[in-house]
Amino acid sequence: MEGGDLSEVECGGSANSLVPLSEMNPVCGEGGRAATPLNRDRHAVPVCRERETWTRQMDFIMSCVGFAVGLGNVWRFPYLCYKNGGGVFLIPYLLIVFFGGIPVFFLEIALGQFMKQGGVSAWNIAPLFKGLGWASMVIVFFCNTYYIMILVWGLYFLVNSFTNPLPWATCGHPWNTPNCTVDFNLNCHSNSAASSATQNQLASNGSCVETVGMRSPVIEFWEQKVLHLSGGLDEIGKINWEVALCLVATWVIVYFCVWKGVKSTGKVVYFTALFPYVVLVILLAHAVTLPGALDGIVYYLKPDWSKLGEAQVWIDAGTQIFFSYAIGLGALTALGSYNRFHYNCYQDAFVLAVINSGTSFFAGFVVFSVLGFMAAEQGVDISKVAESGPGLAFIAYPKAVTLMPLAPFWAALFFFMLLVLGLDSQFVGVEGLITGILDMLPHELALECLQREVVAAICCVICVLIDISMITEGGMYVFQLFDYYSASGITLLWQAFWECVVIAWVYGADRFMEDVARMIGYQPLTYMKWCWSYITPLVCVVSAIKGSLSYSNCPMVANVSYVSVLLGSFSVPRVELQAPNLQQCVHVPIMGRIVWLGIGPFLHALYPTHCYFQAAVLKRITAGAMEPPHNPSMGQTSSGVSHPRE
Repeated sequence: MEGGDLSEVECGGSANSLVPLSEMNPVCGEGGRAATPLNRDRHAVPVCRERETWTRQMDFIMSCVGFAVGLGNVWRFPYLCYKNGGGVFLIPYLLIVFFGGIPVFFLEIALGQFMKQGGVSAWNIAPLFKGLGWASMVIVFFCNTYYIMILVWGLYFLVNSFTNPLPWATCGHPWNTPNCTVDFNLNCHSNSAASSATQNQLASNGSCVETVGMRSPVIEFWEQKVLHLSGGLDEIGKINWEVALCLVATWVIVYFCVWKGVKSTGKVVYFTALFPYVVLVILLAHAVTLPGALDGIVYYLKPDWSKLGEAQVWIDAGTQIFFSYAIGLGALTALGSYNRFHYNCYQDAFVLAVINSGTSFFAGFVVFSVLGFMAAEQGVDISKVAESGPGLAFIAYPKAVTLMPLAPFWAALFFFMLLVLGLDSQFVGVEGLITGILDMLPHELALECLQREVVAAICCVICVLIDISMITEGGMYVFQLFDYYSASGITLLWQAFWECVVIAWVYGADRFMEDVARMIGYQPLTYMKWCWSYITPLVCVVSAIKGSLSYSNCPMVANVSYVSVLLGSFSVPRVELQAPNLQQCVHVPIMGRIVWLGIGPFLHALYPTHCYFQAAVLKRITAGAMEPPHNPSMGQTSSGVSHPRE
């Protein structure tokens, strides 16, 4: 029988938390119908509503694949792998997957399936810690708000890909500056101020561009045409109306993917989850035929065993896993709540982990074969063109396609894949938010179908209004505030830590294992209980402490220093919004993590607003008294902005 053929009745508070299982009423849906709760008022009739279920259980798997497999698998994991020792990085990565990623991934899905509730109400299993549910809703709301901007930029690039030549391939456009050039070698050797020996030295180490101050058309298209980048957060400027149209179009697509619930979401994900794999295979088949592709792949996998002794390698592995597995956002709990009660989600947890991590590893071959081709074409080392994050998507790859035959076709294919790859992560995240809100609303309100449509529309409109601040000239700074603070690795690690502690030590690991056995028909491996109780919390807290110690200030930085995609590295002026004693902001997240168990994650998720206003006020106070300090020790960054969620 299909999952959608049996509707499961959901009653508020059906899982009587912290009560011995023998005294509990059956969880709503077990045995087909929940027992009617006792009520002393004989005239009162308990209100129950039917819980949607997936039409097919494959809908659930596809939704989890679409949500967890996102942009980070393609643009962040390959870069981390090569940076942290190549193939050696797989050792800490796989260990943390097995002892950290899979246990928490399974915990969240099983919790939703057992409680038949979304990200907030599911934590009625331990009411004292319901703040964990609220924290996950705040985090996923922030993620839904800023993550879609990457899709908006991708859509904008996609629309501009249907021209020949590509607009970022040449200079001479209205947005280009007099310093724009496509031939850095020519500018290098025509610099009459330098001697011949100096020119050769500059050309060989890739710093010739710094000498002449010329800029790539790809950089100028990204900064001047797409971002309209201003000088700082206090210079908001005008709205980019072309990008605004892309923003509205993207949110309209997301809305119509989620407005009917899992019945519509479950159908869309078959395309959005599978199509990126088709494109990745096509891109790899094309990329491996290009000169230099093999060198790029070797560079990607070449082991450096000395990296295993570095703590940062293990930290990077842990944070990448929690990012890419979408842990701590409450969306996995919402997806699991639509499963049939006796569905074997335990088996799916391992299958989905293999798919997620396998996609990350496979994407590395695509990325580094293209980067190897770029390095071979330009005669530079691969490290000079290696990028991660948006720097790969909006700078490195756009430049790579300009070097290929049929450049508009490959550009359109890549950006369409980018749009689809992020779209399912976006609308499943929105679905998780809507599910959490609906589960908290009184059931006596209007018909659920109408209620869902209205709630979905309200959520989307609110996010659009917030996103308007990110399509202004100072929008990149706002985007980075959200990216750096709202869903940072420390936030997710802290959330996962308390999820494990609450289930293992408050509700009881043995009791939860028995609950899982009631659902799937057998006991999971004992290693799950040990991970929830000891190993995973230890991994999370060590990583969180390491990350907390790395907080030195509240960076309001555009991060607009790039590795040149043409020849070596060059500097674009680095704009900083920074004032004396801004490191005081670090006390807010640290105390937010230490204070009260239930609201610690919630406070940390909310704190970027405080940090923003403190930074803005301090800048106003110090304006005119001192210039923002130039910090040459910051060095080069590998991308235009930092790395958002997977």
